[in-house]
Amino acid sequence: MARYSRLDDETLEFCAADFAQCLSKWQDYLRYEKIVSPHTFRAYLTDTKLFVHFMSEHFSDTISLSLISQINLKDFRSWLARRTIDGKSASTRARNLSGVKNLLRWLDNQGYVHNGSVGTVRSPKLPRTNPKGLYYSQIEKLLEEMKRPQFIADVKSDWIKARNFSLFMILYGCGLRIDEALSLDIKDMPRDGVIRVVGKGDKERSVPVLSVVEKALLTYIDLREDGIEPTSPLFIGVRGKRLKQQVAQKVLRDLRYVLELPETATPHALRHSFATHLLENGANLRQIQELLGHTSLSTTQRYTDVNAKELMRIHKSAHPRG
Repeated sequence: MARYSRLDDETLEFCAADFAQCLSKWQDYLRYEKIVSPHTFRAYLTDTKLFVHFMSEHFSDTISLSLISQINLKDFRSWLARRTIDGKSASTRARNLSGVKNLLRWLDNQGYVHNGSVGTVRSPKLPRTNPKGLYYSQIEKLLEEMKRPQFIADVKSDWIKARNFSLFMILYGCGLRIDEALSLDIKDMPRDGVIRVVGKGDKERSVPVLSVVEKALLTYIDLREDGIEPTSPLFIGVRGKRLKQQVAQKVLRDLRYVLELPETATPHALRHSFATHLLENGANLRQIQELLGHTSLSTTQRYTDVNAKELMRIHKSAHPRG
């Protein structure tokens, strides 16, 4: 399981006692009340660490609640300018600002301190990006290659091959996030053609499971060499503990090299492919939103742009006057 590591002691040395106490409570809020993912938790803490270190140097003082209230627009811009000088992209700087705004908004809502300047700081302008999935042919090529006995030379155990195949099948067949799939236990196996998944914000949703996906999962379970209990992780590593995302990413990275797939071919790209292919075959946005577990329909609407680009590509390649 992904870990929630708190702010390190080195960062807290730059903080006065009152601010350090608030930081501790804010971290508890993120983890236990807002229930952000471990990835988001780490990102917010990284943003805060960078901000604290810079402002402490900028003001030549420890960061207290009183000092937080005094940080003005020019100070915020100086921090973002430093991030630009450090070579950080607009998307990274926007995320850094978002993390700090989350902290300052929480401090304000809790009545600890108010900073009127942070709301006037404009986020760096970002280019619009769309999800990058794989074509049908690339998905088929990937899954067919994984069925071959020798698809990766250093993977010798049949159960590991079956695990990798069933994991990628459930990502593409059900549109799960990689952390959602790796958080599943044996007791969460599909029942009556449906799997229940706990997504972001601890929200549960039901996703239909194709028979080929269920068959892949059962094949993997039958080959597992450990004792299987209802609370055992569904996807495990060679030591019997819950599989880490890095392992799944490396498997796909190796396959990507062998099959000459684009660098965008990641485990998360299988989720994008799931949504794009459903849209191409007539599913409406509301249905896809439910299946993906998106809170906002605007997030799901990005896939319409992807679909439009694919239609244009097909038109240009197939039309006699193209």
